[in-house]
Amino acid sequence: MSEFKRLHVSALMEANWEAPDWQQLETTKVGEWLLERHSMTERLKACCETLTVEVIGLHDVDKTSLSDSERALLGDGACLVREVVLSGDDCPWLCARTLVPMSTLTEQEKDIADLGAVPLGQRVFNQANARRDAIEIASLVVDGQELLARRSRLWVNDKPMLVSELFLPHAPIYQEEG
Repeated sequence: MSEFKRLHVSALMEANWEAPDWQQLETTKVGEWLLERHSMTERLKACCETLTVEVIGLHDVDKTSLSDSERALLGDGACLVREVVLSGDDCPWLCARTLVPMSTLTEQEKDIADLGAVPLGQRVFNQANARRDAIEIASLVVDGQELLARRSRLWVNDKPMLVSELFLPHAPIYQEEG
């Protein structure tokens, strides 16, 4: 998995994030995925029998490791980094990298550091006050293939997290409408 992680997580970290053209994307199938404001976990689950999560990285980073845009969205503090691959029916669909400020991992949200194979979206969107904002998109070339990605900030109990998601080649976002 290390080569996979090196390619895909690195691509997410180097992405040139841009504000989406909402008007153009809202009426497209791809746009429905990229602009999803609720749980990506639930959206993926609807496309398969079994959705699984594999944790490929879990570590802390200090604030100097964050980019300017990450600090602008999260604040200027250390974060927990959680890197996972979500697979639908054993086919990798999504590589995600989540930055969780240490200040978010308090009180009710302490458990986020220990989710393991539980999808983050399943945990976050079980809260009535969960929301998503600051959606940005990118087009990345990974191993010669152009792939779509998005980055968004999740809020739970008014505490932020930043999720970057890379849609892998067999993800439902690329499937023909039928």
